[in-house]
Amino acid sequence: MKKYPGVRVLILMLGLGLSLGLTACASNQKNLEKQRAEAIRDLGEAYLGQGEHTRALREFLKAQSIYPDDPYLQNDLGVAYMAKGNLDLAVAHFHKALKLKPDYSPARNNLGSAYLEQENWDAAIACFKAVKDDLLYGTPHYPLTNLGFAYFKTGDYDQSVYYYNEAIDMAPNFPMAHHGIGQVYMAMGKYEDAVKSLEKAVEKAPKEARIHMDLGKAYKMVHEYNKAYETFKKAVELAENDKVKAAAEAEAKKAWSR
Repeated sequence: MKKYPGVRVLILMLGLGLSLGLTACASNQKNLEKQRAEAIRDLGEAYLGQGEHTRALREFLKAQSIYPDDPYLQNDLGVAYMAKGNLDLAVAHFHKALKLKPDYSPARNNLGSAYLEQENWDAAIACFKAVKDDLLYGTPHYPLTNLGFAYFKTGDYDQSVYYYNEAIDMAPNFPMAHHGIGQVYMAMGKYEDAVKSLEKAVEKAPKEARIHMDLGKAYKMVHEYNKAYETFKKAVELAENDKVKAAAEAEAKKAWSR
């Protein structure tokens, strides 16, 4: 029987072309799915920015069902679950984001924040130290401030002050760092230093009731009772939380009675 090698080559070529065509179609389909998921993710992020955490989570879950291998989506899911108070799921999604993108510092910082909420201080410290060493991270004063808080909670006040000062050096107008170091000074019994730091915090964030509360307490410790009273009353005025408002009212009454 006569053989036709050219036909065999042609068949192989057609098979290869078909295979490449199928691969291209699959790749295009995956890209379309990714784009669709990203559009849904963007909608979820808009809801998240508006504080509509349940609607945001709903969109993120839709996006995940289409394209789960998106580190930014996994980070968004972590943020949404954290806002809903489910810290275990938040931690799991931050870990997924970092598995997909190990150099994703915002997700690592968020993971550290979730560990803070869980009072897992050592794990939080490890996260924030890694983030602060990322030279490309745009807001290093955040992990530094978080380190200050974590060390404060462990009782290592010297380390806490060190990191809060590092944050202030980088961002002199960042109220959280001034507030945090003021709290540490209060715990250390350095009440004059606490007053100075908390006054700066109030100057940078004049509408934060909790900062006014702490400043009022610092004024009490240095026997500035009139200032303490006025500061507590300001906290009452600003408080959106009924518990904070009631506590500020009680402190104001105590300061007035002095």
